Amino acid sequence: MAFNPFEHRGIPIDDQFRNWGQLDVAPIDPDNSDPYTKCRIIALNGLEVEAIMFSHHFARMCPDIEAKRQLAKVRYVEQQQQKVVNWLLPGQASVLETTISYEQVATDLTGWVARMEPDPYLKACYEFGLLEDFDHLYRYANLYEMIEHRKAEKIVDGLTEVMPGRPTFQQHRNPVDNIREPYDREAAAPLSKLHALTVMATEQQTMNFYMNMGPLYMEPIARQLYQEIGMVEEEHVTHYESMLDPTETWYERLVNHEYNECYMYYSFMQTESDPRVKGIWELHLNMELEHLRIACDMMRQAEGRDPEAMLPRELPEPVTFEPNKAYIRELLSTQIDYTTLGTGIVWEAHERFEAMQDKINAERPSSEVVIDEHRHKFGDEYRLETEGPHPVARMRDKPYA
Repeated sequence: MAFNPFEHRGIPIDDQFRNWGQLDVAPIDPDNSDPYTKCRIIALNGLEVEAIMFSHHFARMCPDIEAKRQLAKVRYVEQQQQKVVNWLLPGQASVLETTISYEQVATDLTGWVARMEPDPYLKACYEFGLLEDFDHLYRYANLYEMIEHRKAEKIVDGLTEVMPGRPTFQQHRNPVDNIREPYDREAAAPLSKLHALTVMATEQQTMNFYMNMGPLYMEPIARQLYQEIGMVEEEHVTHYESMLDPTETWYERLVNHEYNECYMYYSFMQTESDPRVKGIWELHLNMELEHLRIACDMMRQAEGRDPEAMLPRELPEPVTFEPNKAYIRELLSTQIDYTTLGTGIVWEAHERFEAMQDKINAERPSSEVVIDEHRHKFGDEYRLETEGPHPVARMRDKPYA
């Protein structure tokens, strides 16, 4: 049945504060849990972090003391939600294991969004980023076997293939070519706005994770790979955040954020295989329904506009984590050599791209060195090609370089 978030009051805000015992959730079982449960945890953590940081930035710009108080109250609950969500991750999982799950999120969430996106330009932007995160998964999987002597198939469970995407060394572009055209807030489909917020938030959390966790490794190749891919994540956040219409008001953005959180918790409730985790998603949905009501009231009071007029009264079809193997293989066979020029996606390497490549890749990049070292140590590279050989012939035996 269709779900209308505007019809549900949710839990009153003053009843949402939890004590330490309620916040101290048991983590999921790293050996027996569904890999997509871990992906849902990572994605929702990204959304909560984005909601918290957006609220802080809004508060710094907001002159209305009552609005700041409302933001502070909701933000405190969002912080508690983030603690519960992120603390579901198993403590015994290594940083690198969690990293591989982060890239599985980037691959299969962006793949689903790209398939469902109604706007052709925005769809092309998601497809462009997807092939780059897919390659990151392959690089980290090779590092994982080198450092921890285990294979990534245990983490991704055959749901996501592991093989080269658009080679990471080809992803370093002049920053001016990472800006995309924004959607039009008046004309864009509501689903497009939700997609853009979701992918931006998850990519931003990936960027933050690599910024903080990369230097915790002692192995030089690990430190170098996190540094290189971390710089690509900067490009990706720039890429996705520029797709949002900058003329949206602060209150409009607040409503979009809260509506999107309702949408994502509702979506993941539908497919969550762990009953305990599903109960957390349901609880948080009932909290977010109240956050949405508060945001709508704030917008009405500050701007005299009806927020319900800009968003669908029924949530769209649920976001689903599912394999995207055939879709990714089709993109690999047709778009692997794409780059960007201005706000467009182009086939040919151009002067500005080549100048950046010459500067950044003056020394052999770590994303290629990790494959070199894996081949030297094990005699080959790590791949998980469940659907047959790589669709691009030149990339079947070794990474394209």
